[in-house]
Amino acid sequence: MSIVTVQLGQCGNQIGFEVFDALLSDSHSSQGLCCKRENEAYQASCKERFFSEEENGVPIARAVLVDMEPKVISQTLSKAAQSGRWKYGQHACFCQKQGSGNNWAYGYSVHGPRHEESIMNLIRKEVEKCDSFSGFFIIMSMAGGTGSGIGAFVTQNLQDQYSNSLKMNQIIWPYGTGEVIVQNYNSILTLSHLYRSSDALLVHENDAVHKICAKLMNIKQISFSDINQVLAHQLGSVFQPTYSAESSFHYRRNPLGIDWHVRPSLSGPSSLGKMSLNKDLHFNTSIANLVILRGKDVQSADVEGFKDPALYTSWLEPVNAFNVWKTQRAFSKYEKSAVLVSNSQFLVKPLDMIVGKAWNMFAS
Repeated sequence: MSIVTVQLGQCGNQIGFEVFDALLSDSHSSQGLCCKRENEAYQASCKERFFSEEENGVPIARAVLVDMEPKVISQTLSKAAQSGRWKYGQHACFCQKQGSGNNWAYGYSVHGPRHEESIMNLIRKEVEKCDSFSGFFIIMSMAGGTGSGIGAFVTQNLQDQYSNSLKMNQIIWPYGTGEVIVQNYNSILTLSHLYRSSDALLVHENDAVHKICAKLMNIKQISFSDINQVLAHQLGSVFQPTYSAESSFHYRRNPLGIDWHVRPSLSGPSSLGKMSLNKDLHFNTSIANLVILRGKDVQSADVEGFKDPALYTSWLEPVNAFNVWKTQRAFSKYEKSAVLVSNSQFLVKPLDMIVGKAWNMFAS
């Protein structure tokens, strides 16, 4: 199953490069915890999903790059080619000479319709190269004009033209202060459109990733490159192959395999009463959680805490809401790693803040 990645705007293209680089770097890293056969299967699965190959054997990212200014795309293409490990397709990018000026409406209502045919043709050609097509991974920001405005427009078109294929958007939540003066407007407009056209949103907050760089990695002068590399490693650890309960490298039609539309039967009255009390004690109620464990000691890792009913909504049993994937093959340079993918209320408070700031600006 192959995924076509769509990189939109400066943010989407810079992160997209780091994601592909992290995936291939991990695929080529030496591993001592798994046998040769398993490692070869791991590498083959990664390449099938994210890369195609030319006659010279150089992997080509299954990606389309879109920006309204040429600078970032030119830099991204050059960095990939200079790596010597992989590259982007020769005709897989679309750029113009006029940006969107952080104007969401200009990206969505002007650039989007004006260049719709050209962008969608590039995406169609990339999809046609896949022997078995799974869906789209769309990387974009929420705060700017091109990534957010055109990103929302392209996602809507993908929903119209590929309604049966999964569309997963990886979006970058803006810093609480700074960046773009109209970022709160742009963010609300982006989310309101993606809510109708995307199947899943993978959200990273710039403030949270910045703290990781500062407190966990002890980086003194934090750059966007540092932040993007952290994002890429987190995404890579989610998307790379793992073993599931079926004892095979875990690839479903859904790139994550997590059920984002869980709707089991409601619990009985007594259970509902108990859960309503727990809900008051725990703000961050979840619908579904997926833990991905890689590397040393994964079989002995204790994940019982994620089965606590207090973590989940009242109409959902933990057995239906929690899953864990494991593989002894370590990710990249890490001896052991754990990633949590959570469908929860975590973003309710940040969203309330953005909506509040937007209303305050509107009323001022």
